[in-house]
Amino acid sequence: MTITRSIRTPIMHRTVEVNGLVFVGGTIADDTSVPMGAQTENILGKIAAYLKEAGTDASRIVSATIFVTDLSHKKEMDAAWTRFFGDDLPARATVGVADLGGGALIEVVVTAAKD
Repeated sequence: MTITRSIRTPIMHRTVEVNGLVFVGGTIADDTSVPMGAQTENILGKIAAYLKEAGTDASRIVSATIFVTDLSHKKEMDAAWTRFFGDDLPARATVGVADLGGGALIEVVVTAAKD
């Protein structure tokens, strides 16, 4: 079994590939001062770029876990999410958390198929 790690940060690799799956680590927005919908859009764009570098794309995302600091803004996040994915919605869980640090309102983890 080959494991491929890509896009190293000081604490992790953004993507790890094994057995035809690409795992994307927790991703937050570049600008955490904007509302949750805008943070969601930025995060999804970043994830799309990470997946492209790994040789797959966002239409192949099969699972997502979303961490949000304020579930009262979930509808805003859902709107950005459904605009991005259209009919290719992955399986998903949204989890409320107390704090993500640095003003982040949302953090997203995904798994995508490559093969």
